[in-house]
Amino acid sequence: MAVSDQAVLTGKQLDTLSINTIRTLSIDAVQKANSGHPGAPMALAPVAYVLWQQFLRYDPANPVWPNRDRFILSNGHASMLLYSMLYLSGVKAVDSEYKVLDRPSITLDDIKNFRQLDSKTPGHPEYRVTSGIETTTGPLGQGIGNSVGMSIASNWLKARYNRPGFEIFDYNIYTICSDGDLMEGVGSEAASLAGHLKLPNLCWIYDANHITLDGPADWSFSEDVAMRFRAYGWNVTHVGDANDLDALSGAFKEFLATKDRPTIVIVNSHIGYGSPHKQDTNAAHGEPLGEDEVRLVKKFYGWPEDAHFLVPDGVLENFHEGIGKRGRELSSKWNDLFAKYSKQFPELADNINRMQRRDLPDGWDKNLPTFPPDPKGLATRESSGKVLNIVAQNVPWLIGGAADLATSNKTDLKFEGAGVFKAGNYGGRNLHFGVREHAMGSALNGMAMIKVRPFGGTFFNFTDYMRPAMRLAAIAEIPTIYILTHDSIGLGEDGPTHQPIEQLASLRAMPHIIVMRPGDANEVVEAWKVIMPMKHNPVALVLTRQALPTIDRSKYAPASGVAKGGYVLADAQGGKPEVILIGTGSELSLCMSAFEKLTADGVRARVVSMPSTDIFDMQDEAYKESVLPPEIKARVSVEAASVFGWERYVGLEGAIIGMTTFGGSAPAKDLFKKFGFTVDHVVQAAKQVISRAK
Repeated sequence: MAVSDQAVLTGKQLDTLSINTIRTLSIDAVQKANSGHPGAPMALAPVAYVLWQQFLRYDPANPVWPNRDRFILSNGHASMLLYSMLYLSGVKAVDSEYKVLDRPSITLDDIKNFRQLDSKTPGHPEYRVTSGIETTTGPLGQGIGNSVGMSIASNWLKARYNRPGFEIFDYNIYTICSDGDLMEGVGSEAASLAGHLKLPNLCWIYDANHITLDGPADWSFSEDVAMRFRAYGWNVTHVGDANDLDALSGAFKEFLATKDRPTIVIVNSHIGYGSPHKQDTNAAHGEPLGEDEVRLVKKFYGWPEDAHFLVPDGVLENFHEGIGKRGRELSSKWNDLFAKYSKQFPELADNINRMQRRDLPDGWDKNLPTFPPDPKGLATRESSGKVLNIVAQNVPWLIGGAADLATSNKTDLKFEGAGVFKAGNYGGRNLHFGVREHAMGSALNGMAMIKVRPFGGTFFNFTDYMRPAMRLAAIAEIPTIYILTHDSIGLGEDGPTHQPIEQLASLRAMPHIIVMRPGDANEVVEAWKVIMPMKHNPVALVLTRQALPTIDRSKYAPASGVAKGGYVLADAQGGKPEVILIGTGSELSLCMSAFEKLTADGVRARVVSMPSTDIFDMQDEAYKESVLPPEIKARVSVEAASVFGWERYVGLEGAIIGMTTFGGSAPAKDLFKKFGFTVDHVVQAAKQVISRAK
């Protein structure tokens, strides 16, 4: 059907015209930007069209409707496919407070500005930048990992909040993914976890196009994907041609009928024109087609060859009458149901409303413990576990687990009714991620996108396995909580393979993520008080394996100073300090012992506790100078981790006591002595910097 034929279009003619509009918008945007990937949107346009027009429970006029189906484009390089769908469906914009605005999320001008500065259509989809984007994708495998977390969270909400006659939560998670997503290790971990949990509302749509960026997929990928996913415990269905709309519809119906496991729909597509018999080399390799090729493609589609960003008559109306009308009816019915639910179950409805705004319950921080002074003390992982169990009772949607380390991380929720999240029993609040740090990180992000508050634990060293997910949480500005224990050489005998050295410095270098390393049990309490109200920052809570003394707060400053990131814990008597000792975590008590010895020697010293350099750096200059007066040049930082970055706080004339090598395998006390984390060494360094400053 040529575009120029202006007869009244019906049925399959209108389907074809709409699909080709998705394709040509994508082609034109990539060509104008001279950057991007036109092939995947061209090939996948029929898949997205059938899903959105026939199946997706989604209201474009209310893209934050809590019971909407989620659509994730894990192969984020195909972003123009999603931008075209958002534009053609008429998805509305939403502000930072989740209020729907009376303007579109994406306009035709936004599509013309694809991949340009400050546009709503960046090269890969970004959560919060553009309404209707459910998660930030790009690094392959992360989107499918997010989808598993979204499915976990939605099944948990369903189990916890639905009541007879009130199906408040019953939505599905649809994810388009590529060969690359399935090659990445995180994809394997996520698929394994989803199959184990038998998540019934999860549908992956695998674009089996036989092409990767380097060339044919069989250069590097030859496994039987269908057999692999059957082994994971998934339902597997197959569509032989991405252009077969009836077969696509049948596959989605099979997914909806499968109630006991996740589904993967394997779709054979041919990247390029959208014809099984034609393939374009540039499209396959992630480059613009070029003007001549664009004209040929448009000719193949029956499109005006010189038209750019053309949306023919009838196409917008088609989407309005399809997903638009269905979505309006579904969300309207849900709103009526939720109004009745709110009257019958006001407390549950209040929970749901607060979740959507990322607000906390009133009194969420009541009955938090205060730890008495204790020279023996306890490990910060222990005090954190105690605080976590109280906070989780006060915040019913705080849920999480660990990568097979819950008993070590102290992340297990032990109060009555906490339960375990498992196949067939999705109401539990303890998640067993198994030894899958990478998938855990991306699943936590997916959970955060659904608006529950997720936490996940592992040894600090193994953040190396979940770094991509942590980085995306920071980019997306979502409040995922990472509980990271065994934070230094202090873990002892397991040796350097398990001892984090550079991890603190590397996470502090990452924008938007907040790193917190509390120095005693009461600083842990205050750290949780800082963490929970955060709406737009992921947090790495870094904790010890070994016991730390609980500081006597009647003699020294209250732990509430943690809220400022750094504070004066102990100060010189009778005059300005001669030297400042800066400590974090397990080394804070070392600084305190050195302070006492220096004071006994007649040296005026100050101890600054610096549990979070990120938060300290956010304070105004007056506060920072009150803690670290510029005129006091004699400074010593003490941290059992990389020295990198501490020169910002001690200056060129200060001393940094830290690690310049990896650790060793021995009892912690022997390692601390070997690497210079002793009272005598700190005192010696303090006296040296005083001498230099004079």
